[in-house]
Amino acid sequence: MLFNTRVRRWITAVVGSLALFAILVSGLSAVGSNEWWIRIWDFPRLQILAAIILIAIILAALDWGRSKWLIACLAVAGAWQGYRILPYTVFASPEVARVDAAQDDGRCFTFVSLNVLQSNRDYDRTIRMLRKVDADVLLLLETDARWQTALEPVLAGYRHRLDRPLDNTYGLLFASRLPMESGRIEDIAEPDTPSVTVALQAGSPFTLMGLHPRPPHPGQDTEERDAEILIAARRAAKLDMPVIAIGDFNDVAWSDTSQTFKRIGGHLDPRIGRGTYATFPASMPWLAWPLDHVFMTREFTFSEIKVLGDVGSDHRPIYARICLTPRAAQQGNARPDSVSAEDRETATEVMKEYREDQIDEAKGKQ
Repeated sequence: MLFNTRVRRWITAVVGSLALFAILVSGLSAVGSNEWWIRIWDFPRLQILAAIILIAIILAALDWGRSKWLIACLAVAGAWQGYRILPYTVFASPEVARVDAAQDDGRCFTFVSLNVLQSNRDYDRTIRMLRKVDADVLLLLETDARWQTALEPVLAGYRHRLDRPLDNTYGLLFASRLPMESGRIEDIAEPDTPSVTVALQAGSPFTLMGLHPRPPHPGQDTEERDAEILIAARRAAKLDMPVIAIGDFNDVAWSDTSQTFKRIGGHLDPRIGRGTYATFPASMPWLAWPLDHVFMTREFTFSEIKVLGDVGSDHRPIYARICLTPRAAQQGNARPDSVSAEDRETATEVMKEYREDQIDEAKGKQ
């Protein structure tokens, strides 16, 4: 009996420690900081919420009397996590209308966005996937010269190309069968970290932006990533045409940066009210979160969006059939959220911190 009591106390202590950790990281995720060790807790909100629920159940079963205040704190942390991910569940109202795929008339197109993982040399799996879906537009990230050579038999079938293969895991290959009026690859926020902006035609003109900023990790905070995302949002807001933004943002859909991007750029998210469409890590779907995105302005609808199967990368491809149907969109889509004074202040602060970081880096190099 004494042994059982000791084991019970030991288990309670361990679970209590896990509870404190879950509460701590939930609190950190509410802090407005660009430090990498804080911002990383934006990513696994769904997993933290699941852990909070499980820990609370175990504590209640083991020792409700002594654990009730800790369970109450877990409930607050869980409510916070649930609030942040709620829009990406079926309990929220969709923002973007779904249309019948048969109603195409030249205004619908398909795309695939995939971070191939530069070190992944199983080219055949990606080639088979690309041939099977036969998308109109491709955005392929982390592509070096070897990937470019391997994919050439597929890419040769696309009339319009913009390529910048790099060996630093930030290479980019863009291909389109849609008419392309103009396009450019550029480094928005960091050297050798390219993005692509193209003007395409799908019945009428629109702009497509493909982004792949650097992620937060030890030694890399989020100034550059946030700046690139918000610069793209400001550019979208200034364009007098519909805009789609896709790519590996190295940020989750529910983060403050992504939400500010949506509002400033006038974007909608077709995943809202439908699911997270998690893409990373590919090998552990139960742990995955949405790093690969598709945002669109109000003129678009869609008939299909899905995450495709594992192709050997650490990301899964995201595939969508998008329609440029302003009349149907006007009737079925939600209005984009208005830009607030807080959004403008946030964007200004992000750019200020980004410039300061660039100055510090330049001084360090000197």
